[in-house]
Amino acid sequence: MRRFKSAGHLQRFASVHDQVGDLFPHCRYHNNAKQKRALRAETFEAWENATSAPMLG
Repeated sequence: MRRFKSAGHLQRFASVHDQVGDLFPHCRYHNNAKQKRALRAETFEAWENATSAPMLG
């Protein structure tokens, strides 16, 4: 539960995270940390553009 203030907040995040994560597949074993961060940033940007809501914060 790191960074989550309550179990309910964690549950809300986890329920959405799994569904959204399936929309942006990538092979995690063939990327280094720098590539993973770049892919994550692209994913967050795509989410924000699609929903008009920030992914974090």
